[in-house]
Amino acid sequence: MIADVDHVQLAAPAGSEDALRTYYADVLGMTEIPKPPALAVRGGCWFRTGRVQLHLGIEADFRPARKAHPGLRVTGIDAFAARLESHGAQVTWDDSLPGHRRFYSDDPVGNRLEFLEPVT
Repeated sequence: MIADVDHVQLAAPAGSEDALRTYYADVLGMTEIPKPPALAVRGGCWFRTGRVQLHLGIEADFRPARKAHPGLRVTGIDAFAARLESHGAQVTWDDSLPGHRRFYSDDPVGNRLEFLEPVT
C-alpha cells in the first residue's frame, strides 16, 4: 500500500547544478541535501523543505517538462510569488482550480513548477 510520496525527480542538463542551487536554495528557500556518494558521481542535486524533497538528476538528452510538474503547496502565495518575481522568475497565475490560488513558474532549465495554496 502506498503511504506517502518520498520525492519528486526532475531532469536537468549537465553542468546546470550551480543555477539549480541558486534557484532551489536561494529563490525557493529549500535546503540542499547531500546525495549518497554512489549517486553523487552522476551529478545533479537534491533539495528539501519540510517533508518535500525534489531531486534534480542529470539527463543526457534533456528536455524540460512542459506539462508534467510537481504541485508544491505554499503559504502566503502572494508574498511567495513576489519573491520569485523579485529574483527574475516569471509567474503565471491560473484561476481554474476551484478552492485554490495557484501560479506556475519555470526553474532555470525550463521545468514547469506549480505553486498552490488552498483558499480558506
